[in-house]
Amino acid sequence: MRLLLVEDTTDLADAVARALRSEGHAVDLAASCVAAEDALALVGYDAIILDLGLPDGSGLDLLRGLRARGDRTPVLVATARDQISDRIAGLDAGADDYLVKPFDLGELAARLRANARRASSDPAAEIDLAGLRIDRARGRVFRKDAEIHLTSREWALFDALLAGRGHVLSKAQLEDRLYDFDAEIEGNAVAVYVSRLRSKLGAGVIETRRGLGYLVP
Repeated sequence: MRLLLVEDTTDLADAVARALRSEGHAVDLAASCVAAEDALALVGYDAIILDLGLPDGSGLDLLRGLRARGDRTPVLVATARDQISDRIAGLDAGADDYLVKPFDLGELAARLRANARRASSDPAAEIDLAGLRIDRARGRVFRKDAEIHLTSREWALFDALLAGRGHVLSKAQLEDRLYDFDAEIEGNAVAVYVSRLRSKLGAGVIETRRGLGYLVP
């Protein structure tokens, strides 16, 4: 997934970004409302992790503005504000989820995956596809009882195709979900990962639409 982390505490932002990137997600960082708005103007995100206390304003105002212009990107509020009234305010402003600091990084990742599945209108945590059993909640793939081990980047690309199942995703769209702003992208990276996935999952799982991109039918 391509994620936007809006957090002004540098150490926490770096730790969360490292953990999420280790799972294959692309993570862009924004330390203020203005930086977040700039990022949102450039890229479509699969989910946003939003702190409420930012140096140039309230995360709630950022969230309200997002919803007012019809942006339905899943937003997980991650904040130290732990009062029930704070939770109600966040959810009423349009948040999809609310997590109080300090939080477990594994729980954060699991909540992001669940929110992204709901946003894609496919809340199922498990999928049967071409003889494979796919556990999207844990990022694991099985053929019968044998697990097929994917790298974090391979899983990230496969999960992006699963989220858009039945639709062609272009190379640029897949790169957006795999790489953050600072990443150096090799020109054939997507094709390389698709080739690796086909060798592990079977040739018919991912189809190529020449000149357009790839899809999982």
